[in-house]
Amino acid sequence: MRVFVDANILVSVLNKEYPLFTYTSRILSLADTSHYQIFTSPVCLAIAYYFAEKKYKAKVAKQKILVLSEHIQITTTDASSVKQTLQNASVKDFEDGLQYYSALNSKCVCIVTEDVHDFYFSDIEVLNSDGFFLKYMSRSK
Repeated sequence: MRVFVDANILVSVLNKEYPLFTYTSRILSLADTSHYQIFTSPVCLAIAYYFAEKKYKAKVAKQKILVLSEHIQITTTDASSVKQTLQNASVKDFEDGLQYYSALNSKCVCIVTEDVHDFYFSDIEVLNSDGFFLKYMSRSK
């Protein structure tokens, strides 16, 4: 299953933000399994770096992003994503549109974000971290 994680999921893991960390860290750990492929975009990594740098300073933030990028797959945000976002009249927030088309163009079947309402225009499933955990991860217990 190809899963796209939004910046707020990455930030909660990098900065150990509870109570989200309980779910988000377990979701990112799926990258090391054969059943899931976890994706994010360069834009999400930049946002996550920004917040990690505020908490830990540049050297540690960079190291955290490096470790993260070794475990998850990184989508592209290219001219196609930009054009698709601009051509979709339903997309009001440009950054959310870029994330959506980055996920869609990478054939992700869902987006995990704490801002589910931001993806009201999505044709693929959008879940928050605890919703994803309950739907996909709790059944393997």
